[in-house]
Amino acid sequence: MSRLAHDGVHLIPRPEQTPAALKAALTLVAADRLPEMIDGQTQAMAEAIASGGVQPIRSFVTHWAAVVEIERRPATAQAYHRANYLANHGESVLECREYALIVAELYREAFEAVSR
Repeated sequence: MSRLAHDGVHLIPRPEQTPAALKAALTLVAADRLPEMIDGQTQAMAEAIASGGVQPIRSFVTHWAAVVEIERRPATAQAYHRANYLANHGESVLECREYALIVAELYREAFEAVSR
């Protein structure tokens, strides 16, 4: 059972943690990030081949599952994108740092939700 966002709204159900399912979900909730995902998948595959292990692929899948978790919940996605913008365009270093902490916390919550 997926965890409810603060407002209880989900755009889509939580997808399976496979590259294909995450790509399909990302197409629905944040299609503009597909090129980034595809580049990340290519890099993860190359790292897996070079290292002879699957950890780069596991990390790729978990990261994109967390991204989809954020994007499928409108209230969370809005808070995440606002904080991310302000972390990069704040009026002071302190303000940027405060918003960067919000970004990190929202990502951590999403990561934990998909890592259970």
